[in-house]
Amino acid sequence: MNMTLKSLLTAAALSLSLSFAGTALAQSVAPINVNSANAELLAELPGIGPSRAEAIIKEREANGEFESIDDLTRVSGLGEATVDRMRDQITLDE
Repeated sequence: MNMTLKSLLTAAALSLSLSFAGTALAQSVAPINVNSANAELLAELPGIGPSRAEAIIKEREANGEFESIDDLTRVSGLGEATVDRMRDQITLDE
């Protein structure tokens, strides 16, 4: 019984450590400029896959650069929650 509790606590601690490590790694990457990035780079953002990346580019080409991060909600399929998840990983400036 004692060994099982120790194993569970060890697994929980490892899981917690890995979740913090992932957050730290994600925040150390330079922000992606949504006004100039290609589809491959945009697809690296959380909640953005190849089809949404293409939709961002089409919206940008059709209606001009995004003036604020919230303008990304103009893109079909991108809501406020998705934009909020990637807010700290994107930029509008070169």
